[in-house]
Amino acid sequence: GPPSYGSVVSTLDLPKTSLLDFSPLNNVLATWQPYSKPKDSVQGEANLQLWDLWSGQLIKALYQKKVDSWCPSWSEDEKLSVRSVNNELHFYENNDFNVIANKLHMQKVSDFALSPGGQPNKVAVYVPGSKGAPSFVRLYQYPVLGGPTAALANKSFFKADRVSMQWNKKASAVLVTASTEVDKSGASYYGEQTLHFLSASGETALVQLQKTGPIYDVVWSPNSSEFCVVYGFMPAKATVYSLKCDPLFDFGTGPRNAAYYSPQGHILVLAGFGNLRGQMEVWDAKKYKQVSKPQAPDATHFSWCPDGEHVVTATCSPRLRVSNGYKIWHYTGSVLLKQDAAAGSELWEVRWQPFPEGSFPERAIKYQAAPSDLGTTEATPTQAYRPPAMRHLPATPSSKLHEEELPQNLRPGEKRISKAALKNQQKRENKKAAKQEAKPEPEPPSDSALSISQSKLSSGDPETDRKIKNVKKKLKAIEELKDQQASGKVLQKNQLEKLQKEDQLLKELEELQIC
Repeated sequence: GPPSYGSVVSTLDLPKTSLLDFSPLNNVLATWQPYSKPKDSVQGEANLQLWDLWSGQLIKALYQKKVDSWCPSWSEDEKLSVRSVNNELHFYENNDFNVIANKLHMQKVSDFALSPGGQPNKVAVYVPGSKGAPSFVRLYQYPVLGGPTAALANKSFFKADRVSMQWNKKASAVLVTASTEVDKSGASYYGEQTLHFLSASGETALVQLQKTGPIYDVVWSPNSSEFCVVYGFMPAKATVYSLKCDPLFDFGTGPRNAAYYSPQGHILVLAGFGNLRGQMEVWDAKKYKQVSKPQAPDATHFSWCPDGEHVVTATCSPRLRVSNGYKIWHYTGSVLLKQDAAAGSELWEVRWQPFPEGSFPERAIKYQAAPSDLGTTEATPTQAYRPPAMRHLPATPSSKLHEEELPQNLRPGEKRISKAALKNQQKRENKKAAKQEAKPEPEPPSDSALSISQSKLSSGDPETDRKIKNVKKKLKAIEELKDQQASGKVLQKNQLEKLQKEDQLLKELEELQIC
């Protein structure tokens, strides 16, 4: 059995090791070192070693040249493990690595994902397309791996140089994000992404995203019956979909590139880290109501505490070598602890202590910020930038660089959307856009300082018209000065004197227009 707490379990003298990992029940330690072949030998050194953790004995030494997916994958109970060897999958049972219990042999399996949870185990495999043939992903249930009818589901698609495959917790479905290295249209340096859905019962679908652009993040809810996708050119959209791939809720657009469900699945955090400013939107994942909107600038890491009540954000090296440290928050937006790395030192990683599944039951969601001496950091609403020439005009939709879309529950008079309704809405909008382009732009109405009755564009007297034009010009100059003053610019004495003449000029304009 395991030795007493805090004692040394085993010591391995492996100076070249660059990667290591533990099996789920801590029976096996896997170590990997870069593959090397001495000049005079035919075969290099076996560089993947599997050790019995408690005795320190070597179970098996294997060859593993490629670093991607170097480590075997284990089922949760360690009854099954699988590794990729020369485009085949080799399955082992009960940590006996001397016997290959089963093989999945297909043309060039380049990636796989073993399902989480217990028996029966399933595996998703990816075969990249070649010479005009499409790529495909297939699902199998162990040990039925051979023959044309063995696959539980099969989805083929073009446009994939690599994929990422994610099982839900119940192992009932897989989401496949397929990416190309380059976007042929030149629209994005992320390449192009598409999202595909495969269910273990055989249904497959292409997930219809409602905005073009990259897919930043795809996450399953722990309840296994819905998933959230963050996608589209900035400001990015976020949508929750059902297992039928229908949109359940649309969060509108915002500065975000990641999503994180609480371990209990009751809260969803949408966030913008990396090249965005660290805004987090905390949502009640059942009622689709926003709980808080804290901000963690420069965060490189975010993770949920197993209790589903707290999160940690951190700034770590080597991603950012300055202002390293971490903060622990309550999900209502309060900072409960702030810890900076000591001067001259770096923070590399922050992790919560793991707990067995189900240790923390879901608690009712609070909307009131948790008490804290460190306060909260609600994000300040940002004003869209407007060029100086447009500042005296009221904001019109055409003057906005990016259209902000509200979440579904904040849009005027909108009900939950069905797929068909969404399609029709899209058609209507496309038609409307086409019509708009055909029409000349209407003149935007001007604001108070320039309010003239539109019917009296000309007084009929050239002299009066000239005076009106002159007064309006002065008023416009005053508006621009007021803008400069509001943006913090210190005005000169003569400029301040101009501002004092505003009321007099307005009165003058009124009189000129009455004549």
